[in-house]
Amino acid sequence: MKLPESKELFSKLKIYTLLDLALMVPSSYSDCRLAGSLEVGKVQTIEVRVIDSSTFGGKFRVTFEHIATARRIYATFFKATAYHYQKFTVGSRHYIQGKLEVYKTYLQISQPRSIKEVGSIIPKYKTAIKESEFKKLIKTYITEVNLYNEGLDSFEVASLMKLHFPTALEEIYAREGGYKDSIVGVLKFVEAYNHIKKLQNKRVDMPPLCVLDNPVDEFINSLPFTLTREQLATIQDIQKDFKNQTKATKRMVVGDVGSGKTMVILASAVMAYPHRAILMAPTSILALQLYDEAVKHLPPYINVALVSQSSSKGDYKSADFIIGTHAILYKDDMPQASLVMVDEQHRFGTQQRAMLEAMVSCEDKRPHYIQFSATPIPRTQAMMDSAMVDVSLITTTPFERDVTTKVISKPDFVPLLTHIKSEIEANHQVLIIYPLVEPSEQIPYKSLQESFEFWDSRFDGVYATHGKDKDKEAVLLEFREKGKILLATTVVEVGISLPRLTLIVIVGADRLGLATLHQLRGRVGRNGLKSWCYLYVNDAKNQRLQKFCTTTNGFDIARLDLEYRDSGDILDGTIQSGQKFVWLDMANDEEVIQKAKDRATML
Repeated sequence: MKLPESKELFSKLKIYTLLDLALMVPSSYSDCRLAGSLEVGKVQTIEVRVIDSSTFGGKFRVTFEHIATARRIYATFFKATAYHYQKFTVGSRHYIQGKLEVYKTYLQISQPRSIKEVGSIIPKYKTAIKESEFKKLIKTYITEVNLYNEGLDSFEVASLMKLHFPTALEEIYAREGGYKDSIVGVLKFVEAYNHIKKLQNKRVDMPPLCVLDNPVDEFINSLPFTLTREQLATIQDIQKDFKNQTKATKRMVVGDVGSGKTMVILASAVMAYPHRAILMAPTSILALQLYDEAVKHLPPYINVALVSQSSSKGDYKSADFIIGTHAILYKDDMPQASLVMVDEQHRFGTQQRAMLEAMVSCEDKRPHYIQFSATPIPRTQAMMDSAMVDVSLITTTPFERDVTTKVISKPDFVPLLTHIKSEIEANHQVLIIYPLVEPSEQIPYKSLQESFEFWDSRFDGVYATHGKDKDKEAVLLEFREKGKILLATTVVEVGISLPRLTLIVIVGADRLGLATLHQLRGRVGRNGLKSWCYLYVNDAKNQRLQKFCTTTNGFDIARLDLEYRDSGDILDGTIQSGQKFVWLDMANDEEVIQKAKDRATML
């Protein structure tokens, strides 16, 4: 059920669905039911009669008689006003609420509140509008009928009704247990279910330009290696997508570092033949590497072209498979493609994404569209976001990478130098990542500029580059062939393949997210060589980094990352921070999310 979006109140509250409103649960409750007996240490609502009052030292003291038991209760108002003197006159009767305490042998209540109506539990809300206005919205829209119409079952409906229209506090605070056992379990489910439904509403499917059904088995069997089970499963997912006559493919392929996404890209190009396929990569280096792989492994009948600002190969106008950078977007004569693939879409700018959107649009039909990401996401996140874009995960790698990860600090620097020398003597390469290019008083680590002289004076073949370096791609290419030590910022997180790289040092690793650290670590050990990743920090006991050292699986690390930051969602196929859940634990609530996804799918 969609709420009236034109109403100003819903706009202020940022409420778009009925379940958005239902999930805005009370922050507290005021129990205005009359207490059957007097209980010390508990906030109670009781009926009393004023039998005496006095003022002493600026304090207004009132003596009450409890109607039910005739016991005396003493109250003190520390900041009394005219209201209190007029309200609590001798002989008047009241319903008061406060915490009952014992002082010596006397019962007392400090600053009791006078209650007009008794017999109910009053929910308290903290919202951007007046509480009275919000309660009116709750009363109007949160009904059993409306909640059932949202697809909730009887237990979920009853639980939400208890929260907003409580009859017993004991039920509200019974929060232990899993889904179906507690109100918190229900709130987790409803939050996941509501999010998935909203994503489903955002998804718009269009018919494809054409069906793609070229056989792919011969290509797979011709490869000089065997594809992993997950590579094959992803190819099968795409093959099924391509044969759909009513919906153009919208798929996100998320693969860990070195998981073999390139072979999935090439298999997709084969399945698209004889129709044209386009692949857009974020850098010229990556585009060139993909082009080389395509020429090496694709069948000879597929004509491949490269389009980038730095270099171009082949005739893209007549090519079956065009690989390039964002330069593709600026070609006025770029031919129509039936398959568009994008690698690391989040690395493209807003204008380029808009141009890409225009590129993949064709009146009432669309090309098949696949995005690839090397940034692993938690399985729970993939399950939720697959409501908007189909998701395939490649969690394994074709071969085990032998990478040792260790947190080090200043006392470890001399042994580190010795290790670096030994790797260079073995004709291997070393990468040192710095947190910033120029010195900064705010960051307690040396910059790339400050450190260059140290390395350059002790080693041959020292190169340096960073994000603002216009020649960074040329520097990386030259380093790959001739260099020994590369000093860089996180510009190398995704990009050039360095097969001889066996040692990486990440300075100030405590300043980076675990996903970024994993991408940087993925630069070493690409060809099976024994490798090392050193996390250089001032505090070697950093718990987050110590946990990072225990696994090299990107999907486990993505789950671990959720425990240290707010969860995100992939609405464009890119991971974006910002989706915050109040009840749902994206790191651990996989069962709840699966139930929510199954329920939403049945709608």
